Amino acid sequence: MAPPLAAETGHTAHRRVPRPSRRSLLAGVAAFGALGAAGCSRVPTAAAGSGGDLLDRLRAQGVVRLGIAGEIPFGYIDKDGRLTGEAPELARVIFRRLGVAEVQPVPTEFGSLIPGLNSQQFDVVAAGMYINPERCAQVLFADPDYQMLDSFVVRKGNPLGLHDYRDVVRKKARFATGTGYAEIQYAVEAGYKESDILIVPDQVAGLNAVEAGRVDVFAGTALTTREVVKKSSKAEVTKSFAPLVDGKPHIDGGAFAFRPTETRLRDAFNAELRKLKRSGELLRILKPFGFTKDEMTDLTAKELCGG
Repeated sequence: MAPPLAAETGHTAHRRVPRPSRRSLLAGVAAFGALGAAGCSRVPTAAAGSGGDLLDRLRAQGVVRLGIAGEIPFGYIDKDGRLTGEAPELARVIFRRLGVAEVQPVPTEFGSLIPGLNSQQFDVVAAGMYINPERCAQVLFADPDYQMLDSFVVRKGNPLGLHDYRDVVRKKARFATGTGYAEIQYAVEAGYKESDILIVPDQVAGLNAVEAGRVDVFAGTALTTREVVKKSSKAEVTKSFAPLVDGKPHIDGGAFAFRPTETRLRDAFNAELRKLKRSGELLRILKPFGFTKDEMTDLTAKELCGG
């Protein structure tokens, strides 16, 4: 997955422009420090002006280095020391089709992904990074492999009838969201006073606040809120919705990022991604990480980059 809104300090990748990403859950990165250290060796510079030669080099060496931010469910090291997440699993499929047999993680903080990519610490960012114009000026994005809406965690039955940020304001609901979440700005834009927002560390703390009656609503991404309430007997998740930005519904999309010179690799990646979308295989790959049909998208990087 961010104040924090203006800096690349965490995920969701779901941040408003300038939109850092989601909260970074770095669990597992330390356990995989050896691979991270190995991944810090520099890779050769792409041939500028020719679409880049990285794809040829990756095929020759048989491995692609993935920059990840240790964030569940986007890209992380699991308790068994295995690289997984929606982006790494998708990378395995696409790069295998491109003739690259192996993927190797290079764990880093989310804010270091773009600098690390452009300083050639790794070959591609595979962290579910949101596409926005600020980032588009620094890296080359593939088309998004998922889109993301917001939803609320509320008490069972949604007693206040809260379905979007305007409802929260109209009904003077006690509102919470996470540290650095884009939802802070979405609520403020709807008219909620920022100083009245309860900021909690993450969605688990948000669920606890709702269950304990300390707040009426916790806001997060549709995916994270949907997952966190699964075992709750006191709370439920509302239907997902697009927050309003400058008065218009706003939908984010997350994607792989490449160095600006590597248009050839980006184009080859996009071609395989389109095949996976058409066949429905993309949803099959992402579904174990909580993604649903609602997160599938035909948005393009060009649209999200603002041009």
